[in-house]
Amino acid sequence: MASSSMSSRRSTWTAQENKMLERALAHYDTQTPDRWHNIARAVGGGKTAEDCKTHFQLLLEDLCEIESGRVPFPNYMSS
Repeated sequence: MASSSMSSRRSTWTAQENKMLERALAHYDTQTPDRWHNIARAVGGGKTAEDCKTHFQLLLEDLCEIESGRVPFPNYMSS
């Protein structure tokens, strides 16, 4: 997980919001004007462009920690 100072800035994200973020990231690439505003609109739930961008950056940091071996790969249970 990202550092504790970063985790204090985390807002609550539901599984559905995470899925919507994933889909929006696939739809709005880095060349899309107002990308993060479009992503926030697609995610909904009152998320701002900054919320989405910050959450994405934290997810990337978590992924880097997992891939580096510093954090064990999570054992997710299927739903």
